[in-house]
Amino acid sequence: MPNVTFSAKANWKNGMVVEGEARGFKVTVDEPKELGGTNTAMNPVELLLCSLGGCMGIVASAFAPKCGVELKGFSVELEGDLDPDGFLGKNPNVRKGFSEIRYKMHIISDSPEENIKKLYHLIEERCPVKDTLRGVPVKGDLVIG
Repeated sequence: MPNVTFSAKANWKNGMVVEGEARGFKVTVDEPKELGGTNTAMNPVELLLCSLGGCMGIVASAFAPKCGVELKGFSVELEGDLDPDGFLGKNPNVRKGFSEIRYKMHIISDSPEENIKKLYHLIEERCPVKDTLRGVPVKGDLVIG
């Protein structure tokens, strides 16, 4: 199967508010007041956590039948540790992004436990966002004007 290229665009609105758009869908990001924003939306790292949880939910839905799981409910609680001194430039030795991400996946089903565990492991193995977070080259170009 050939590669599929996904694309998105992010446009600064004002202050720390940025609007992202992909395929006509929009999402706004901001920062909490204590980090200089206006607290009108999730910040980018919170959105990243939601993206990971959302991807896991999609994988669960897509592969539950293959694993013999009748999905009655699915949720993921996620949290990540980030030291703001890194991206604020206060400490060059501190990582700018998350130092760790943790989650608790809740699968609600009356299916056999063995099948539910099979689905859990498949989600862990196949989630594209989780795989991306393990490390992927990120490169960019500057366009002025």
